[in-house]
Amino acid sequence: MSVPSSFDAEKAENLEDIEKQFAVAAVMQAQTYWNLLEKVKGSTLRLTRLDDEIYEHFTRDFPEYASPEAVDKISENDMKSSRGKERWRNFMNTYEKTVNDFNFGTLLRTGSKDEYEEKTTIFVPRMQFLAIEIARNKHGLNDWICAQEA
Repeated sequence: MSVPSSFDAEKAENLEDIEKQFAVAAVMQAQTYWNLLEKVKGSTLRLTRLDDEIYEHFTRDFPEYASPEAVDKISENDMKSSRGKERWRNFMNTYEKTVNDFNFGTLLRTGSKDEYEEKTTIFVPRMQFLAIEIARNKHGLNDWICAQEA
């Protein structure tokens, strides 16, 4: 589900139906991603044509996330603090013209060893999801999902 180009988030009313549609789209994306990880090792998966560029940029702008241990568990508080929001906004806006729906709401597992569940999932913009999941995949942290299905 794409956001119409005429949609202005600053002027949008918070209508319950719109919120439900966004939630349904986020859940569908999470289910699709999980189904993909069950079939393909994350370490061999490309989420975009820009995976390498996104990973390099992510680890350059967020060196604290460069190690496998750092992207294994994500702190929502760190990401959504005032400083975190500013850093992420600057990172994400780089992809406004190159990644479709770069700021679309997406579900992210807080831990790479977790499945999508209420207590282990947070709502983030798509670029945060991509940066963290690309890093997790490059470090092989999602490979267990495919292995458990084998």
